[in-house]
Amino acid sequence: MPDDHELMMAVRDGDLDRLGPLFEKHNRHLYNFFFRQTRDPHTSEDLVQDVFHKILRYRHTYRGESKFTTWMFSIAHNSKIDYYRKNKHQGDQIELSESLVSSDPTPEDTSLQKDEKALLMKALRMLSEEKREVLLLSRFQNMKYEEIAKILGCKVGTIKARVHWALKDLTNAYHKLAGSDAS
Repeated sequence: MPDDHELMMAVRDGDLDRLGPLFEKHNRHLYNFFFRQTRDPHTSEDLVQDVFHKILRYRHTYRGESKFTTWMFSIAHNSKIDYYRKNKHQGDQIELSESLVSSDPTPEDTSLQKDEKALLMKALRMLSEEKREVLLLSRFQNMKYEEIAKILGCKVGTIKARVHWALKDLTNAYHKLAGSDAS
């Protein structure tokens, strides 16, 4: 099976059927990324479609100098910014079960674990857009700081600082919601 880079190089060179395997592999990751930010399944689906439309449209710009996922999440980041510019709202979006965005919930999940996870997701939503995005990319998408720096167009040191402060704010928000003091 060809890797992401090989598939995207084929798409870039005109083999558009190779976009299908890339979509199948990455659409759920993108959906989760968008859903954790928008909390709206329809918007998340639209943004995923927008990303793949732009991948197809701008395929000629793919150089393969970084990982395909870095290039894809750069497009995702820009699509999200475009969406918020066009739709100046962020609040009052519907809440859905976390099972839609969980990567493989285990049967051993207890009520306490589910409550803690829901509390964590609520604390994550309390963060600023910038802090939430760096945490989603670094912790949920498991991207390296170098990749995130390329996506957001800043230095690695800046990303390290943003992640540090975002984690600190997330911890404080979590403890506040849980009714305990953050240490």
